[in-house]
Order: sequence, then C-alpha cells, then structure tokens
Amino acid sequence: MTTQRLGLIMNGVTGRMGLNQHLIRSIVAIRDQGGVRLKNGDRVMPDPILVGRSAEKVEALAKRFNVARWTTDLDAALADKNDTMFFDAATTQARPGLLTQAINAGKHVYCEKPIATNFEEALEVVKLANSKGVKHGTVQDKLFLPGLKKIAFLRDSGFFGRILSVRGEFGYWVFEGGWQEAQRPSWNYRDEDGGGIILDMVCHWRYVLDNLFGEVESVMCIGTTDIPERYDEQGKKYKATADDSAYATFQLKGGVIAHINMSWVTRVYRDDLVTFQVDGTLGSAVAGLTDCMIQARQATPRPVWNPDEKRLHDFYGDWQKLPDNVSYDNGFKEQWEMFIRHVYEDAPYKFTLLEGVKGVQLAECALKSWKERRWIDVAPIKA
Repeated sequence: MTTQRLGLIMNGVTGRMGLNQHLIRSIVAIRDQGGVRLKNGDRVMPDPILVGRSAEKVEALAKRFNVARWTTDLDAALADKNDTMFFDAATTQARPGLLTQAINAGKHVYCEKPIATNFEEALEVVKLANSKGVKHGTVQDKLFLPGLKKIAFLRDSGFFGRILSVRGEFGYWVFEGGWQEAQRPSWNYRDEDGGGIILDMVCHWRYVLDNLFGEVESVMCIGTTDIPERYDEQGKKYKATADDSAYATFQLKGGVIAHINMSWVTRVYRDDLVTFQVDGTLGSAVAGLTDCMIQARQATPRPVWNPDEKRLHDFYGDWQKLPDNVSYDNGFKEQWEMFIRHVYEDAPYKFTLLEGVKGVQLAECALKSWKERRWIDVAPIKA
C-alpha cells in the first residue's frame, strides 16, 4: 500500500462555495482523514495549490488551512507537470476559458456549475476534453443531499408507485446590500456578468429531475427582475439586469410533471430553504436538505372541502418522518472522492462535463421560453 500524491490546482477558493464546500469541507477534510482510499488499498493524498487574484487573500487562506502552496499566477500553475488536476469555482462567465486552458495543458478538470453561460461554449469544452483524453467532471451537489437521497431510496423501493408530479420550492430573501450586506455576490444580479437565477438554478433542476424522476423533455418558464437596484460589495448602487426569480414547469419522460418556483426575493415559510414534494399513486413524500416526511396510500386521510368552517385538523400530523438509518457524509466531499477514484482507478463516474452541458442547455431553453412565451422542447445532445 502506497500513498499517491494528487497535485491539484484550485482556482476560485476565495469565494463562498470554493472556500466552504470545496476547500474546507472537501479537500482539507480528505487530507485530514488520510486521503482517498482506492480499491487496491493505496491512498491518494491531495496536495493543493491555491490560485487567486488577491495575493493577500490567497496567502491568508493557505496559512489558515496549512496549505503549503499558493499563487496568483495561474499560467505558471498550469505549466507545472507535477500538478495533474484543475478545479474551478470562480465566475461562470470565465469558466469555459479557464477549462479550455487547463484541458489544453493536459489537466483533468473538475468544476462548479454552470460550466458556461451558453450552450455552445459548454459543448465546445466537452468536445475538447474528450478529444484530449482527460477525465472531467462537474458538481451535481443536490443529488447528494440527505433529503434527496431519501427520495431516491423511496423511489427505488417502490414506495411512490407510479410517480405523478414533483413540486419544488427554492429560495430566500437576499438582502439588497443597502441596509444589510447581501448574502450573494453582486455579479449574480447582472446579466452582462453571467448572473440570473434561471442560469444558476435550472442547471441544478436538470440533474435532479433527470436522475430522480425522468429526463426533461420540455420546459415552460417565466422569470422576473423584482428588485431593480442593488448595492455591490463596495456599497455602490447598481442596476440589476438579471432575473432574481423564476417559475418553471417541466414535462419529463414517462409523463411526470414537475413545477419548481425559485426566488431570491421570497421569505421562507416552509421547513427548509428548498423542499420537494413527490406525489405518486401509492404514496407521497416531502424532502428538504436533510429530512424527509412520508405519507403512504393506506395512511392518507380523507379531507372534505368546506370553506365555511375553520380547519382544525393538523395535516402535518398525518405525515411520518423517514428515519435516519444511514450516516451521510458531506455531499461535496463525497463527489470529490468519486472523481478522484475515477481519475486514479477509472472507477465508474457519470457526472462528467456532459451533464454540465445538459444543465446549461435547459437553462437556455428556459430563458428562450420566457422570451418567446411558449413551451420549448429539449433536444438530444450530440457531443
């Protein structure tokens, strides 16, 4: 048994997702647990180099998490043959160019989503990666949430019977930045910088729907820009040009209908920041990030509509919590381990950049639906 070094170039780790989910909860956690164990007993130990534009920020992160290497020179990092993998969690707009540069340097690539702001750029990156023979992957984090893993368990066990519909509610109020600091970066609200909730979130819904309920065949969507002005990180007012809320209906292969509301301008009155209700002929379930409530056909009450009387029945009390019989690891870390095994021992791996292309494609279809006010069919992708 030996320990193999993974030279890993990490770009964009000063941002919220790159820092919290990918550096701290994934790579540092993997390092602290002794690396990723392979089937033959060997271990792969990440040796990251942190890359960013601000030397002060990147150096501070390196010191804080005991990372030996950092740089502001991405070109030099990509030129080092001892570092074989590139990860990006910076802005969506810059991602295709960065991935292209890394692939041309012979690096395996793993990245956040969306992988591009438009379908054509996303598809070109996949074609390049395939032609160069490098391994590639993209984050599909919602599938690894305990709540959605429980939905998958219920589906596989036959609990739902025939699935009829899926309803999703996602969102929360993102402060405008004037009187309280915004929880999201200002570029998220500028269309010219690759912002917008449709591009950001519909990419998620693509892989969630495809993998849990049926491939998306068509979409109808409407978006809005509800807050016209916001304040950036320097407290300067700017015009919000991107959509901050959207409402989409999807037709899935097999006849399932899914509807998802998504908004950065809604106040939360539900069990979690995202919830999915799945209704089937034999049972229903409602899942959040972690928990999942179920109601079987045999335990379904018989409501009677009577608006003349106040409802005293506790409808929540008719549901049963699915027990936590399994211990769940951090989903981002789990995906990193899967991709590392894919690179080092060619373990099966389906979440390639092609899955990222599918997300961008659906977002583009949703934007087209909004613009043209009609259903848009989702075409097969030829990569």
